[in-house]
Amino acid sequence: MSNVSQSENKRFRIKLLLLFALFALPVAASYVAYYIWTPGGKTSNYGELLPVQMLAGVTGIQAGGAAFSLDQFKGKWVMVEFDSGKCDAYCREKLYTMRQVRTAQGAERDRVQRLWLVTDNVVPVPELMAGYAGTTVVTADKAASAEFPANGRIEDYIYLVDPLGNLMMRFPKNPNPSAMIKDIKHLLKTSQIG
Repeated sequence: MSNVSQSENKRFRIKLLLLFALFALPVAASYVAYYIWTPGGKTSNYGELLPVQMLAGVTGIQAGGAAFSLDQFKGKWVMVEFDSGKCDAYCREKLYTMRQVRTAQGAERDRVQRLWLVTDNVVPVPELMAGYAGTTVVTADKAASAEFPANGRIEDYIYLVDPLGNLMMRFPKNPNPSAMIKDIKHLLKTSQIG
């Protein structure tokens, strides 16, 4: 009889250990996943995340002669591009991309603004601007470009400013519009500030 009792005890202990492992394993796995394991540096965003930096000196003169400050766009996400007022083919491609990315946001598009900071004193021709209606064109002060990290030519990037006025992301030269749309759609979905 004592043999039966020992085997029952052993079976009971094994069942108890398996039951404990069943509940402890997910807790242990979540701890490892959260505190120890890193997914190899991969991120889901396409744009390059920048150290968050408040933009204080982005001012200039709008096409109509009115003064401009980035504070006018508080509460909105802003895509920013720098280029000459002459606007070569690459400049037009960036303006087109920004327009399409904003349009692709659907009902959320009003939360996104487009800003072209002209780097010289050349006023863009009206025929050019007719194709990009809604883009705010500003002849920027020289100090404005100093606030945007370039790692090359500042004209190569499209920058993204959050609704609080912080520079937070930039998209590379010849950006993939589909990837930009995905990034901005994700930001609009998760953002509680604008």
